Amino acid sequence: MRILAIDVGTGTQDILLFDSDRPIENALQLIMPSPTQIAAGRIRRATEGGRAVFLTGVIAGGGPCHWALEDHLRAGGRAFATAEAATTFDDDLENVERMGVELVSKDEAGSLDAERVQLRDLDLDAIRSALAAFEVDTAFDGLALGCLDHGAAPPGYSDRLFRFDHLRRVVEQRNDLRAFAFLPGELPEYLTRARTLLDSVDLDAPLVFLDTGVAAALGALQDPLVAESEQQLVLNLGNMHALAFHLHGTRILSLYEHHTGEVTSEQIEDFTERLLAGTLVHEDIFGSKGHGAYYADGLARGSRDRKAERPVIAVTGPQRGKLRGSRLNPYFAVPHGDMMVSGCFGLLWAFAEKHPQYRDQITESLQVAQANVAASA
Repeated sequence: MRILAIDVGTGTQDILLFDSDRPIENALQLIMPSPTQIAAGRIRRATEGGRAVFLTGVIAGGGPCHWALEDHLRAGGRAFATAEAATTFDDDLENVERMGVELVSKDEAGSLDAERVQLRDLDLDAIRSALAAFEVDTAFDGLALGCLDHGAAPPGYSDRLFRFDHLRRVVEQRNDLRAFAFLPGELPEYLTRARTLLDSVDLDAPLVFLDTGVAAALGALQDPLVAESEQQLVLNLGNMHALAFHLHGTRILSLYEHHTGEVTSEQIEDFTERLLAGTLVHEDIFGSKGHGAYYADGLARGSRDRKAERPVIAVTGPQRGKLRGSRLNPYFAVPHGDMMVSGCFGLLWAFAEKHPQYRDQITESLQVAQANVAASA
């Protein structure tokens, strides 16, 4: 069986083709520019050429393409967008128009003299072409897809807080990292980016969605040194978001999420130490432009036993260098010998969680505990 796992980030899209007939270490991999980086490059080329841009497609990841669009407008360039594509930049389309973007219908698009930039998080045709160039079979038995979705917040409600409400809600309903894995029909309506990502799949095959930060944590747990510890602090330092989980296996004790670019190495050290001590409060994170902090066990501030043995602090993600030489003495997790596709390994575990007919083949290859997986089904 063959599963295509795609972890869509801000800087890169990490792609792994799992084949149960091969050792996991031989799984084919692609580390490619993220869709938002590709869109940003096309917008910047239009800016340099003095061309207007027409943004089409669907809701997708922002960040780099949003910043490129802002630069384009500041430079005096014109920008047009369909309503669906414009939602990439803000769920409230009036805010997109305030940026200077002109909303148009698909019928009006044909008359525009503008550089067309398609927004999307998934381009399966491009992936198939890349694999086919190396004589790789492009038939897949399933897809495991991940991205970070802030969710469509109600008007006037903080996107950062709405995102954190989602994290807390999932943990309260079922305290396990694998609870963040969703089949297409299980996705909450408000996770509009995730729903669009799954809707972009053009083949009839089993699917699963998993938040990219959670995927990285599930991947890090596949490192033997991390897995053998009774408790773990797994910190994923992505290009955009920093998500920390204090774990007992896949059970969540506490967590915090921030923006990687908004925090210094010293702040990460401080937040992490205080999360373990039980003294980090939600306002410390949210007030410094992060998402928040949450204790799943309900312990009050400062009530944790500071004499308890410190868990292994496992760090993953493309910005892990921020903690190189840190006083946290972090362990840089390398599940199956490869850090950059930690998220893809986590996506495969999520696929096993939601598709039991494939569970044995996946868990045997990943060497994750069968009992653990079966107990959560």
